[in-house]
Amino acid sequence: MDEAGLLAAIMERAGGRDRLIVAIAGAPGSGKSTLAERLRDRIEASGDSVAVVPMDGFHFDDRVLGARGLLTRKGAPETFDVAGFRHLLTRLRACEADVAIPVFDRSIEIARAGAAIVPAETRIILAEGNYLLLDEAPWNGLADAFDMTVWLDVPVDELERRLVRRWLDHGFAPEQARDKALSNDIPNARRVAARSRNADFTL
Repeated sequence: MDEAGLLAAIMERAGGRDRLIVAIAGAPGSGKSTLAERLRDRIEASGDSVAVVPMDGFHFDDRVLGARGLLTRKGAPETFDVAGFRHLLTRLRACEADVAIPVFDRSIEIARAGAAIVPAETRIILAEGNYLLLDEAPWNGLADAFDMTVWLDVPVDELERRLVRRWLDHGFAPEQARDKALSNDIPNARRVAARSRNADFTL
């Protein structure tokens, strides 16, 4: 399926609903955020209401990760507040008024609480994150939170190229950028690719 086909499928499923929650999942560097933003722009241009809800806002803080010995694994499945994310999805499902969501700020490597608001009238929610379809506890407890699921399938060599580029863009030297990509990001990518449930749609 291509992006235009996915957009058409989202709009068809949203028909007659007060709210549609779509999960966009894939490995680190697969383009989830970019796709979600493009879909948001096109949905808004059609006159419908939409919000992007990133899983990354539920990163544990570095102090928590340090205390748990997980700082070097930041971004792995065990470094997120899954229960907190599940609670947010429950509130979004209930169409509560003005639900505040946290957003991860890559420039400072910290999640900013209450960085965006989802009004009750927002019809389409695009939740995006690496592990939304991960078939491991506690992530598999999210399965019933989504009305529609999407998987981005990207070859590992392309993921590696993108992830190294990401760290270079954050100011790391080439050796450091490659080390960060290969020591943490790529193992996470292989894990999520091997252990995620099948999605309704694959791009």
